[in-house]
Amino acid sequence: MTETRVGAPARRAFVMPSLTAAGVAVLLLSISVAVSLGAVAVPLGTVWGIMADRILPGLLTPDWTTGQAAIVWEIRLPRALLAAMVGAGLALVGASLQSVTRNPLADPHLLGISSGAAFGAILALLHTGLFLGLLTVPLLAFAGALAATLLVLGVTSFAQATGADRLVLAGVAVSFIVMSCANILIFIGDPRATHTVVFWMLGGLGLAQWDQLLFPAVILVGCGLWFLANASRLNAMTIGDETASTLGIPIARFRLSVFVVGALLTGCMVAFSGIIGFVGLMIPHIVRMLVGGDYARVLPASALVGAIFLVWADIAARTVMAPEDIPIGIVTGLIGGAFFVWLLRRRA
Repeated sequence: MTETRVGAPARRAFVMPSLTAAGVAVLLLSISVAVSLGAVAVPLGTVWGIMADRILPGLLTPDWTTGQAAIVWEIRLPRALLAAMVGAGLALVGASLQSVTRNPLADPHLLGISSGAAFGAILALLHTGLFLGLLTVPLLAFAGALAATLLVLGVTSFAQATGADRLVLAGVAVSFIVMSCANILIFIGDPRATHTVVFWMLGGLGLAQWDQLLFPAVILVGCGLWFLANASRLNAMTIGDETASTLGIPIARFRLSVFVVGALLTGCMVAFSGIIGFVGLMIPHIVRMLVGGDYARVLPASALVGAIFLVWADIAARTVMAPEDIPIGIVTGLIGGAFFVWLLRRRA
């Protein structure tokens, strides 16, 4: 009996690095497949060769065309990397929100955070212009996400809706209001730009460029490390406010901090990808089935699985109706809606 108790933590300590290594390998393979597939197929060996040649020039003798090199390096690889970052970021936010709200249905899309970020991004794209350069859209998206978050908290306080389910209902209500305001911005904006903005609102990664990937990468790493550093607090919050309070956690301040950091991460991702729903809802549930409820494991696993999921969702968006691109938000909406129904049934 003693050997079993001693051996279990050791096995978990061995399994987690193994799962992480397997997840990273699957993610790298998924990105390679995403770069390979498309209207013009590029063999995996050629994809790896082009990437190796760009990273270490002169390492290989090129046996590919200039067109293949441009497709792989300039178009598909930035798109696949952005998909991985957006999927990881939204999954991290969803997992953290589900902890502090103690609601398995919490998600940046359902809580109105994504809608607020979209409002800020549309304001920048159609009305204010890029007065701060490339930082304009991410900053206004963050401001919109933060404003929507504070509005949701204000509505729950005003309506005295302290329950977890009521918080989601308040988020849905705020999301409808904010999206209506965003639609007004589109209606009064430049008609020549509205088609692009509407397509972007449905979720799309086709505008990914190397010089823009630095912003979401930095925000993802910074916010991800903050969430991971507070994994023990997130564990305590899942048990209840009273338990967390007895452990010395400032409940209100910490919950607000999680919302603010989540708004920052969501705003940045929405600024570069549009509205992509249900990733933050689905992935944490799937991850908990695999690694348990400890947030020291849930957070990195959610980031990995979220990245892999959105890379494959983007593959489906590009190939189902090739050469046309389906907005990736449609793909995640179809999958997420079915998952949402299953989750409601499971809770019942």
